[in-house]
Amino acid sequence: MSSRTMTRGQAALRAINLILAVVAALAPLAHVLELPNKLALDGPLWLAVQQHLYRGWGPLLGGPVEIGALATALALLVARRGDPATRRLALVAVLAYAGMIAAFFVFNDPVNAALNGWTPGDLPSNWRAYRLRWEAGHALSAALSIVALAALTRAWLIERDRAIVATGGLDARC
Repeated sequence: MSSRTMTRGQAALRAINLILAVVAALAPLAHVLELPNKLALDGPLWLAVQQHLYRGWGPLLGGPVEIGALATALALLVARRGDPATRRLALVAVLAYAGMIAAFFVFNDPVNAALNGWTPGDLPSNWRAYRLRWEAGHALSAALSIVALAALTRAWLIERDRAIVATGGLDARC
């Protein structure tokens, strides 16, 4: 999909994908930023945060946005099949979003399922291992979301620069 042949639909797809890419990065990055403070919490307070503060985020924001980012990146991969440079970048984004979703099911979902039945009085002695697993899943998702966002942004810049050159605008190297 080169910019000189990009349809309005393809341009809209790219815009929607970039918006989803930014939103998909927000929650995992927020978890990384709060990590030092959460690691300092004692068990009962950490459990309260997990059970109350994060309730409803995944099904309402996290999961649907990541799936939307994956779906639109897949659509861009198909649309860019004739352009090796932007196709490779779309593939990187697709793999990163698939990795984010896999990380959730490997790291975060089992912890969420386990701690939903805990109370401060019956917190297991290995609760710190659960906390570390949950935080590691979000840290991995944060890294993957940055990889995806960077790849999608680079593809957009390539397409933008080609459009500038094709229309006789400013030299794309400026």
